[in-house]
Amino acid sequence: DKRNYDDFNEFFWSRNCLKFQYSSDDSGLDGFDEESTYRLTGRLPGEDLPGIIEGLENAPKTFLEKRSWLRGVIALFRIIEWHLVTFYLLAVVGFSRELVWGWVYSLQVASGVFWIFNALQVKFGILEVWSIYPGIELTGTIACGFIFSLGTRFLILIYQTFYLLWAFGPSTGTKQEHLGIEADANFWWWQYVWLSLLCMIPWMFEALMQLYPASTTALYTSRNDYVQSFLNILFPLSRIYTGKEVHESFGHTSIYFFYWATLMAWKLFFSYVFEVYSMVLPTLQLVDDYINYPDQSFAKMSLLLTMRWLPQFLVYLIDMSIWYAVWQAFAGTAVGFSENLGDIKTMNDIRENFGRAPELFCLKMLSPDAGSRRGSAASFISRTSDGSNGSIGEHESQALLGSDPHRLQSYVNRLLDVKIQKWVMFSAAWNEIIDHFRQEDIISNRERDNLKFSRFEGFAQAIYLPVFQTAGVMDDVVTILENPKDDQAGGPTGDACVFKSIYDHVTRRTAVMELWELGNYLLRNVLGSTHEGDVDAITGLVLKWAEHSTISEHADVLKVRQVMNNFIQLVTTLQKGIGRRKPSESPRKRIEPSSKKPMRRAVSAASLASVSIDAESKKAKNFELSGPNLVYIDALRDQTRDKLRAFVQAVKGMLKKSGSDEESRDVVDRLTFLMSIENGFMWDDAYASDQLDFLSRNMTFKEVLGKLHGLVACYPADVEPKSREARRRLTFFVNSLFMDMPNAPSIYDMFSFNVLTPYYSEDVLYCKGDLDKRTDELGVSTLLYLQTLYHGDWQNFLERLSIDDPDKIWSKKLMQETRIWASNRSQSLYRTVSGMMYYEKALRLLANLERLDDDTTNDLMGEKFGYIVSCQVYGNQKKNQDPKAEDIEHLMHNFPHLRIAYIDAIRLNRAGASVYYSVLLKSDGKGGIEEIYRVRLPGNPVLGEGKPENQNHAMIFTRGEFLQTIDMNQEGYFEEALKMRNALQEFAKREGPLPTTILGIREHIFTGSVSSLANYMALQETSFVTLGQRVLTKPLRIRLHYGHPDIFDKLFFITRGGISKSSKGINLSEDIFAGYNNAIRGGQVGFKEYIQVGKGRDVGMSQIYKFEAKLSQGAGEQSLSRDVYRLCHRLDFCRLLSYYYGGIGHYFSNVLTVLTIYCVVYLMAVLAVFNLEKIGDRTITPMGTIQMLLGGLGLLQTIPLYATLGVERGWWNSLREIFQVFVTGGPLHFMFHIQTKAHYMSQTILVGGAKYRATGRGFVTQHTPMDEQFRFFASSHLYLGVELAAGLLIMGIYTDAGQYFGRTWSLWLLSL
Repeated sequence: DKRNYDDFNEFFWSRNCLKFQYSSDDSGLDGFDEESTYRLTGRLPGEDLPGIIEGLENAPKTFLEKRSWLRGVIALFRIIEWHLVTFYLLAVVGFSRELVWGWVYSLQVASGVFWIFNALQVKFGILEVWSIYPGIELTGTIACGFIFSLGTRFLILIYQTFYLLWAFGPSTGTKQEHLGIEADANFWWWQYVWLSLLCMIPWMFEALMQLYPASTTALYTSRNDYVQSFLNILFPLSRIYTGKEVHESFGHTSIYFFYWATLMAWKLFFSYVFEVYSMVLPTLQLVDDYINYPDQSFAKMSLLLTMRWLPQFLVYLIDMSIWYAVWQAFAGTAVGFSENLGDIKTMNDIRENFGRAPELFCLKMLSPDAGSRRGSAASFISRTSDGSNGSIGEHESQALLGSDPHRLQSYVNRLLDVKIQKWVMFSAAWNEIIDHFRQEDIISNRERDNLKFSRFEGFAQAIYLPVFQTAGVMDDVVTILENPKDDQAGGPTGDACVFKSIYDHVTRRTAVMELWELGNYLLRNVLGSTHEGDVDAITGLVLKWAEHSTISEHADVLKVRQVMNNFIQLVTTLQKGIGRRKPSESPRKRIEPSSKKPMRRAVSAASLASVSIDAESKKAKNFELSGPNLVYIDALRDQTRDKLRAFVQAVKGMLKKSGSDEESRDVVDRLTFLMSIENGFMWDDAYASDQLDFLSRNMTFKEVLGKLHGLVACYPADVEPKSREARRRLTFFVNSLFMDMPNAPSIYDMFSFNVLTPYYSEDVLYCKGDLDKRTDELGVSTLLYLQTLYHGDWQNFLERLSIDDPDKIWSKKLMQETRIWASNRSQSLYRTVSGMMYYEKALRLLANLERLDDDTTNDLMGEKFGYIVSCQVYGNQKKNQDPKAEDIEHLMHNFPHLRIAYIDAIRLNRAGASVYYSVLLKSDGKGGIEEIYRVRLPGNPVLGEGKPENQNHAMIFTRGEFLQTIDMNQEGYFEEALKMRNALQEFAKREGPLPTTILGIREHIFTGSVSSLANYMALQETSFVTLGQRVLTKPLRIRLHYGHPDIFDKLFFITRGGISKSSKGINLSEDIFAGYNNAIRGGQVGFKEYIQVGKGRDVGMSQIYKFEAKLSQGAGEQSLSRDVYRLCHRLDFCRLLSYYYGGIGHYFSNVLTVLTIYCVVYLMAVLAVFNLEKIGDRTITPMGTIQMLLGGLGLLQTIPLYATLGVERGWWNSLREIFQVFVTGGPLHFMFHIQTKAHYMSQTILVGGAKYRATGRGFVTQHTPMDEQFRFFASSHLYLGVELAAGLLIMGIYTDAGQYFGRTWSLWLLSL
């Protein structure tokens, strides 16, 4: 008699609700209602109808949630019917084959399926009556329809029964008399057939409509009075408000029909061979003994047949879930590959595809007018220090690296053909992503510098590729030049042939151009103004050769390796020394451009050898002549000179025709003179030291030097981030650019959305006491645990804050940062809020790229995005001075656009009467908290588990068109937030006849590294939230809402019952009921994997146990609900199978698995104890088929996990992961929780007790005592395990069949 949310809702579906007026006479508990002054409530003039409260108090129940397995049987009747009918038909085929029946007799035996159909329909009708009696008021048409249908079917069933008894009973002649009619067998056969077909007409009509589900929708929504009258009598469900439109397009229907047709065909074949046909011979032997031996009783034979066939039938009911897992893996893999998921798995894949990323980024993630509102997007980046636009803004169509005002412009444009505008905008977004990685401490400073695009003020190129992209590329270029491919008989000729493989590769082209410009900059700055003329002349000649494509004529490219090696040594020397160099406070010698011509030593090109040979002696002589006979000791200077001298020698050795070609000879002479200038870098100690001092203060030079070092001296493995999390996020982001993603609209035109997070009293921000607390002497503190678990992140944290002494982390200056670091690695509210507020930062970045001014951007932020955390008990926390309230206020101050909603209870009198309000808060920007809204509620809104009401009361404060629900154990990523407006555009698409009203996005389980159990849980969840949801969406078209972080069409849901049903018990799993509500009200669910959020899972044994128990109890309550009943009756059969095996059927299969184990163990023990293992005196045939099915087929359940990891990580890595799970005991963990699910689902269906179980979501830093573990698991697991072990031992003692281990290994595994 308990009425719930749906009963009150469905009261308004009836005409009775019109008998009441929709205003209340209650003026409030305080005796005065402010609103009544303005006549906003109360009766209208002349209105005398009773109040709606009276109507709701007397509203009848519209559905009885009876606690029985029969309620689930009624909902899933068609699946049970299919299994019974097909099992019977397979048995007929098996006996027909063994006994060599003729086709006529086989057909007659198979016709018994008509009796099965009719008998099941009669039983179903009786169960329907049981399910609505007493308490449900039926209309006259529904009652007449029940009576007519049941009566007709029952009469036909009686005839069918008599006919089958006569047809297969003892023969008494050729003619039979029934009902006073004497006729031969053919007459009665055809009577049986046409009567059976008569009662099968509704079934066949429905089966035909299953092939085209839209026809069922057309029938249910027909306006024809005759059609509606027919439906009202025979199909009462058609009268209710919901379930009218639940169909898919014919194209989608044909795909999932093919999926299930192939799966069922294979299942029937496999079951026939291993489960049905294997029992035919033992059955015939038992019957043969009964017929031929007088001491055999019919009861004994029937009991033995039942005992032998029952396990086979139970396995027949289970194995389809196993084959569903296999088919799911195949389909999920195919869909994943078709969507380009997992195309980019490693950093090397990023490097190979990086050149295409800017084009895709600008195409998909920026609006078409991005960068064109007030000039190009590049203009704001290339703005010079004096405020004037640089050359980049003036030439929008320049190449990636080229707005070079020099004569090399045409050469650069030929090398690099990607639009600079797209590269600049992509680089701005990429650098922002990397900066957030650094703020999250998942990369170090060096890794940040290696991952970011570089930009240097005043340089010719707008941006420079990240070091990780160009590292090792120059080594590849040198290798290519050293090993030319001779395409012609005479060998390679000309630059076009020599450099072809470099021209054709964008990264190699870019690396060469970066090396040229940055190397030129380095040499000019190291050598200083004294050598400026020589450097300009040499580079000018090389540029001339490049423009005329004659480099290969003037230089021997086969000797480029020596040049490069010497240059690398020079750069490495400077890289190590410049950063540590302490410049002199006063210059040794004033460095300024000289108007006088530099003095050079009289050394010609012919005397080059003597210069190099006598370098040391001349160096010593130069020391004596420098300044007032002072010797300047400078190790870096001397090392730099040595490396530079070797570099120049290598360059000169590379030049051709130095004796005959005037230009080559000029280069050699200038290089020689450069090395011999007395007042230059190579000989003037004071000048050289002052030059290096100047460079050590020059930050631009240091940045260029670091970039150049990474370009020439590093290899890919040296510059990749060490953090697996950083690599995973980068690869996923770049991979998503290659996936099918809707193009983003402008910020103005994008859909508005809100994020809503329900919060109760979980951790907000860890305090010092929480982090230092030890539970016992052997336990470890939470901070130490986190430092060990995230060692790399902790070192990055210390580096970011320049902490030399870890003991200083609790200083006043660093305490808050330490708390935040630890909280961001737990399942805290701070982690969730900071992740979700990335949406605002992402939108601001996109607005900046689209050239919106700050005022416009600020206005759009409030219009397009909002985040509300519904802190249910914040008011009580504030009154009790709970530190969590202060932490929540800290969140509001830290994130000004964050809003906090809570339920405020104000006590009115001593009797305890209270008035309740929904309140919305924000930070006032001055360190205080400001109340925005206060909405009075009719009473205490918390009637159920709390979480649904916590979401529902805050819904009124959301202003967006769409709503994303985010749970307390989730986090967001900045790079994923950039794609949110693309995801919202999915609602504008329509892939079928119904609108998309829920969009699911994938989750990454971030708790997998905590422990082995956490890893098992993470892998299980990863498979479910990726491949499982992918297949349910495409091709099966039956994905529902399985929880956060799905995005709702808010306008659709607030007019159709909301996003959370809040009845206690029945709506324990409130998330799934939003999916049910959506499906039966004509909504469609999408699922996209180009965007993701993080999600935490339980990490300890007890936590996982509680979580599985909660889900199982929720599934048990679902099976009793009206939502499941109506959805199962309305879906076509293939989608019903998809729903069952992809959802609630998983828990039913676990129950059946445990039941099968029970039956197998007890039946084997009984047969052994009573010496019934053999049939008569025949040889014993061990019944090992069941054991092999239970154990062997169970391994097939890992295929979806293997497919999930294979698509995204690679097949070899997936195989290694699965192997690791097996060797660490993963199968035992999963088998343990089969019983967890079965126990709690059975308990809930039979006796109730479903409730929310708080798992704590904390870290497990101590060992639980054995006695506590025993009490925790005894009733649900340990007693059952001992019972099964005892049964197996008894069977082992008495059995004579042999092969004991082969028959019982899987059962022992389960019992242990």
